[in-house]
Amino acid sequence: MLANTTFLITGIADKHSLAMFVAKQIIKQGGKVVCTGLGVSEHHKNLSEKAKGFLNKNYEDFKLAVSQELGDTHIEILDASLDENIDSFAKNLSDKGIKLNGFLHAIAMDKTIRKKEVKPLLDVTKDEFCDTMNVSAYSLIRLSHYLLKYNVLQKGASICSLSYIAAAKVTFHPYRNISIAKAALERITVELADELGRSHDIRVNVIRFSTYMGSKAGNATLTNKDIETANKMSPLGNAKPMDLAHEIVHLFRPELSITGEIRHVDGGYNITG
Repeated sequence: MLANTTFLITGIADKHSLAMFVAKQIIKQGGKVVCTGLGVSEHHKNLSEKAKGFLNKNYEDFKLAVSQELGDTHIEILDASLDENIDSFAKNLSDKGIKLNGFLHAIAMDKTIRKKEVKPLLDVTKDEFCDTMNVSAYSLIRLSHYLLKYNVLQKGASICSLSYIAAAKVTFHPYRNISIAKAALERITVELADELGRSHDIRVNVIRFSTYMGSKAGNATLTNKDIETANKMSPLGNAKPMDLAHEIVHLFRPELSITGEIRHVDGGYNITG
């Protein structure tokens, strides 16, 4: 299905990351992947020892997970909060002759969530708000921009992003700051679908996935009770990571005329939640 194609997979933190399931399915379908992880790059300036230690640990976990789950796979450091890093990353792919048939945007960050508690929106600082918006939403625009600037992202490519129902509704597992960023991500998806479809025949879609606790992000925000509640509210029960992977692989298929969609892979939770 995906023979002779290559896709960029962002947002892998460990083997349980949703992006990892997508990468494995792409390879199973005959495609190749380039994977990115958060780490220390030449563009990080004046990092504290704590920050440097966090980034180094994150990148080592990423490398180990990719090696164990995907084997010999091209990996790169990518910090989506730094334009300079995105620029040099895209140029590096171009210099290596790598051409992409699409990419998965699975990047998000929200410093207002700590120990599974959500900071009240009224207490969110401008920096916290803008940091979350930059990494979780605006990065989709910048990543697309630089990959096109260096002719890495090919005509007819497919872009997919990850979202969830909290972008549209206040849910039983409360989010605040990042919900707004995800709503922006979904709006960006629609606008890019129109703009890139007309200019490059590129498709852009976003998927709202089930409540999922397996990833680092899920563990930071959810409890077992949240998972059980979502499972009961979903007519088919919570969707599994492989359900998401199959849907993204479908949207990555060449010459598919689906774009600008906010799709649900959530066992029907969206009709009751």
